[in-house]
Amino acid sequence: MTAHHIVYQVDADGVATLKIDRAEKRNAMTWAMLQAFNARIAEASVDATVRVLIVTGADNAFCAGTDLADLSATPEAERGGRSGRPQAPDWWPLARCPKPVIAAVDGSAVGMGAEIASLADVRLVSSRARFAWNFAHRGLVPDMGAGSWLLPRLIGPGSALRLLYSGDFLGADEALRIGFAQEVHEAGDLYAAAVSEARRYLKSSPVSIRLMKELVMKGLERSVTEHLSAHQEALAACFRSEDHKEGVAAFLERRPAQFTGR
Repeated sequence: MTAHHIVYQVDADGVATLKIDRAEKRNAMTWAMLQAFNARIAEASVDATVRVLIVTGADNAFCAGTDLADLSATPEAERGGRSGRPQAPDWWPLARCPKPVIAAVDGSAVGMGAEIASLADVRLVSSRARFAWNFAHRGLVPDMGAGSWLLPRLIGPGSALRLLYSGDFLGADEALRIGFAQEVHEAGDLYAAAVSEARRYLKSSPVSIRLMKELVMKGLERSVTEHLSAHQEALAACFRSEDHKEGVAAFLERRPAQFTGR
């Protein structure tokens, strides 16, 4: 059941697409599906041919959240698949993926779907996209922890708490207004827009992107002093990289850079 519900492909330019494809359940996630989903993220993370990862859903939906039938059949101690051991690296593979991650959200992203969208670096949405952190309606807190930690940092504590307390839907236009979404497109144009966005990043050094993403994500949880120390280390690593040498040479020779990620 699981393998064909998580579809993964990489095009010739290194743009990978990870699609949740379970239309009959509006792409609701079982624990087995989530394991397969995370395994594909891990694959993209270490594949040098992958430059950007697009996450999307099939058939006019992004992800309707956790499949509650699957959840109710799971022993209480194992629900969420973490057995009571919250470790961010295991919970948030999208956030630690060293490649840019674009969520292309069409239709509903509810519960876990909203959490997955939150963990992407960039969110492009269709005009009919809707997000809901409806965990309080089920007697829960956000299941991945993104709604309680990352969402307030994306849109501010007040806006985040309002969404968490109410469980109300956040529409596409409002998501754009408050900065949760970066662009809104018509549904038929969304995936092409995501690919176009991904290709913008292909001009950039994979070394730079990896280090910048790490600095931004880890910078959300540490002091300025710690951040600047890490920043200096990252800058030194850039100066030692082949990508930096190629970037300078390309500028001086007035040609496009051919980065290798080394």
